[in-house]
Amino acid sequence: MSSPAVQAPAVAATDRRKVVIIGSGFGGLFAAQRLAKADVDVTLIAKTTHHLFQPMLYQVATGIVAEGEIAPATRVVLRKQKNTSVLMGDVFDIDLEAKTVTSRLLERITVTPYDDLIVAAGADQSYFGNDHFAEYAPGMKTIDHALELRGRILGAFEQAELSHDPAERAKLLTFVVVGAGPTGVELAGQIAEMSDKTLKGAFRNIDPTEARVILLDAAPAVLPPFGPKLGGKAAARLEKMGVEIQLNAMVVDVDYDGLVVKEKDGTTRRIESQCKVWSAGVQASPLGQQLAEQSGVELDRAGRVKVGPDLTIPGHPEVFVVGDMMAVDGVPGVAQGAIQGGRYAADAIKAELKGQTPDQRKPFSYWDKGSMATISRYSAVMQVPVPGFKKPFETEGYFAWLGWLALHLVYLVGFRNRLNTLINWFFAFTTKGRSQLAVTEQQVYARTAIGQLSALEKQAAERNGTGSDAAAAKTDSGTVDSATTDASGTVPTEGKDAAGKESEAAS
Repeated sequence: MSSPAVQAPAVAATDRRKVVIIGSGFGGLFAAQRLAKADVDVTLIAKTTHHLFQPMLYQVATGIVAEGEIAPATRVVLRKQKNTSVLMGDVFDIDLEAKTVTSRLLERITVTPYDDLIVAAGADQSYFGNDHFAEYAPGMKTIDHALELRGRILGAFEQAELSHDPAERAKLLTFVVVGAGPTGVELAGQIAEMSDKTLKGAFRNIDPTEARVILLDAAPAVLPPFGPKLGGKAAARLEKMGVEIQLNAMVVDVDYDGLVVKEKDGTTRRIESQCKVWSAGVQASPLGQQLAEQSGVELDRAGRVKVGPDLTIPGHPEVFVVGDMMAVDGVPGVAQGAIQGGRYAADAIKAELKGQTPDQRKPFSYWDKGSMATISRYSAVMQVPVPGFKKPFETEGYFAWLGWLALHLVYLVGFRNRLNTLINWFFAFTTKGRSQLAVTEQQVYARTAIGQLSALEKQAAERNGTGSDAAAAKTDSGTVDSATTDASGTVPTEGKDAAGKESEAAS
């Protein structure tokens, strides 16, 4: 079956300037909103139907909030902007010479022309060349990841309840978080808190409070960007909660039953654990490589684009790169960097409509509003730069936690989402309960099963000599994670993985 002919986007044709935005994250969404009243036609293309508030993804994974509260529908958010259209599709080609963007949704190909382009395609989890780790240690970048991880965490407790083997129970009740950055710290703290409070007394054959939570990192410190003082405070709080912190420990292998760690002295050891999560490292969208090949722009080690002072690429003042895809000195890969970059690009386009030329643009200036990370209920760390002072203001504990809550409520999209999140927070942090603890086996295995099915389709197409454009379309659509395909090409049966082991999800 071949792909249909290339189609033009279903957008009313006008003579106005066409602005295309790739990605519905912070950079893409805030750029689109900034152009709401501009005399342009905006087309936002994204491979998901929602805007994801990624800093709170770990709360979905640990049952505090529902996925809909941090992932509102992009179309609904932008429905009042009459100059804006939203297209679903995974952008796989940018043609700088023709000024077109080509996207794919299943087998449907769409080509969208542009006058100005804002590339805010974000970043994926990086496994540092070991993409097969993803099958056993999902990342924390998407809603699918969070739901899968929630199923793995709760499913491990359910399996432990049924086991009579002490060694197997120990493996099931050992949770390993790889990466001691903000996401890893927040996730490790919440797994420990859920074990000690939410699930305490809910089982008859196991004691959830005996669960072992391990936080691993190849770096020598926890929360390195926050400095030794706050990093030490966070580590002390985690250890008080029972989290085992293992630093200078590099993960060199991951399988279904555990992982292998290489110490600083070169020795290796194994940790038996069924539930692992990967929060170490990011890799920018492969679209950055396309921009580099066509424009000569440099990329950093993570694949981010080394943009100019105005966030554009050489020879193409109409192409902006923002968010996790841009590499700018002094701008960390956080939400504020994406928000400010997206707004800057939109303002530059509006200024050009008024007669400003690209060489008259003021350089992008990042306003560092500080960094925060939660550890547990009533505990967080906060670092905020103070104008006129070399050292930032630093604090930890209850007031830093309140600051984290307030800031994240402000940037959540939609009043109802803010209200629902506030209610969920109130009950989660003042009681032992969490309202989002439902899991399914499909949530755990859908990602890997689809990837393996895609691999089988491609293998069959190659054997038949058809080339199967349809199979390729499905792979590139963003609905398939081919990196997680098992070498055997087998698909797990219900309740078992490819090796015949029991499912990690609760039945």
